[in-house]
Amino acid sequence: MSASLTVVLVLVVLLLLGVIALERGGDGAKELALVATLGAVAAAGRVLFSPLPGVQPVTTTCIVAGAALGPRAGLAVGPIAGLISNSFLGQGPWTPPQMALWAAAGLTGALLRPVCRNAIGLALVAGIWGLVFSWAMNVWFLASFGPELSWASFVLATGRSIPFDVAHAAGNVVLALVAGPALLRLLERYARRVRTEVVVTPPGPPAPAPAPAGPPSRSPPRPGPPR
Repeated sequence: MSASLTVVLVLVVLLLLGVIALERGGDGAKELALVATLGAVAAAGRVLFSPLPGVQPVTTTCIVAGAALGPRAGLAVGPIAGLISNSFLGQGPWTPPQMALWAAAGLTGALLRPVCRNAIGLALVAGIWGLVFSWAMNVWFLASFGPELSWASFVLATGRSIPFDVAHAAGNVVLALVAGPALLRLLERYARRVRTEVVVTPPGPPAPAPAPAGPPSRSPPRPGPPR
């Protein structure tokens, strides 16, 4: 099996897992609307920061969404953001791997929720994911377009992309420290409201009807005075 086919199969499996998780979820329409809104906001942020090469606010947004709303939301926000933002920046064969990597970033946020609830921990995870995202895209590019997928070619490609990789990681760290904790609290508060269940106690059996009253009892006549 070729390296490019392996990469494609891994991406397809990741995207299918995300679709299955979304389909089997039991949350309401409000949370699904929130996930779609987060994806659109992340896409808008990516388009807004596109003049700064390498800066990708989508990564931090996905991690925060996963930490605040759970793995399903983390898996969904990234693909939505990638699909929408690439409609403005340019669609291509790079769209599926970007969607899959951002879905994995959101899943990481859900798995590392105790770490991501702290600002320093969130910045650390976001910074690492900035490098992982960029290096994984280098692997995909080499596997898909060559010249070959090898350690030497990966080192060469990473050396060429290191300024953009550092910009991605640094942008994630800054965004996580500046806006991450506030966004996390906002999403957690909204999630608690959405997921609050109202338990309605079913009515009990009807009370038995009162027994019909019998005829009024008559007291025996009292004897009169002796005559």
